[in-house]
Amino acid sequence: MIRLPSFTYVVPRTVEDAARLMAEHGREAMLVAGGTDLYPNMKRRQFEPKVLVGLRGIQALRGVRGSASSGWTIGAGTTLSAVAAHPDIARDFPALATAAGLVSSPQLRNMGTIGGNVCVDTRCNYYNQSYEWRKAIGFCMKKDGDICLVAPGSSRCWAVSSSDTAPVLWALGARLRLVGAGGERTIPMAALYRDDGIEYLAKQPDEVVADILLPPAKGWRSAYLKLRRRGSFDFPVLGVAVALRMEGEIVRDARIVLGAVASLPRPAEKAAAALVGQRLTRDLIARVADLAAGPAKPLDNTDFTHPYRKKVTRVFVARAIAAIAGRHDGATSEEVA
Repeated sequence: MIRLPSFTYVVPRTVEDAARLMAEHGREAMLVAGGTDLYPNMKRRQFEPKVLVGLRGIQALRGVRGSASSGWTIGAGTTLSAVAAHPDIARDFPALATAAGLVSSPQLRNMGTIGGNVCVDTRCNYYNQSYEWRKAIGFCMKKDGDICLVAPGSSRCWAVSSSDTAPVLWALGARLRLVGAGGERTIPMAALYRDDGIEYLAKQPDEVVADILLPPAKGWRSAYLKLRRRGSFDFPVLGVAVALRMEGEIVRDARIVLGAVASLPRPAEKAAAALVGQRLTRDLIARVADLAAGPAKPLDNTDFTHPYRKKVTRVFVARAIAAIAGRHDGATSEEVA
């Protein structure tokens, strides 16, 4: 049995108190909400905090409020199960409800939070192993070693973004309210991430993700598809989020964001731009799917081969757009052509 190391658990009552405690304890502290990713990583000695700042007791971090016309605010401590089941989120932003409902398993979605999934650690075949396994191969750059075993000649870590909700929120134009010891700020979803497998979050260490702010839903349609080997539990090895703002049959705005193909969610901007001002024809969808595969540069660091994951990017982008267009072919998000 792999056991948790010893740590001190502190219980702030407000978001501001949590930020203050993080600043006070510095690098020895980590935030924990549901703990569904953090505790297993602590058992494997990938994370070694001396202090955990618990967020579960902060009521202000939970719940969904707002409206379709003004936009929705989702507390970062809201469970993934609650997001997936919320009728207004499912109606206005179905891709987000789908993504939240595809994270891990029902038991872990009942514990895990949307804020935790937004900030979830990057993953790699060489990193997400037991301490003894990693020690046997000499460790990797992400923890305890100095070489990226995926790309030994590289000066950086290539672990991949493993969040289901992050590419969807990026595509939907969401913003985040961050609360730190020095005050609070609101940033676009895209500003949270760095293209680095180790330092993958751009927020300050003491900052707490307090709220996720969704814009008004008028005219937007969205879809999310996920590739994984099993139908439950597994992290994505590819996620495709598509959001289109429609006026009748014409696309007026478009965003396509890919997950699990880089160290951050990867927008397919040229592909999205090709949709704007167009009707969603079969030929256009095929052309856009080819363009979207360009930013997907998966490496041999997750399940399935990287050429296969790149090929499936085309398939999933086409299926997601077709689903929004009402021409879904009946395939599920777990099926692959």
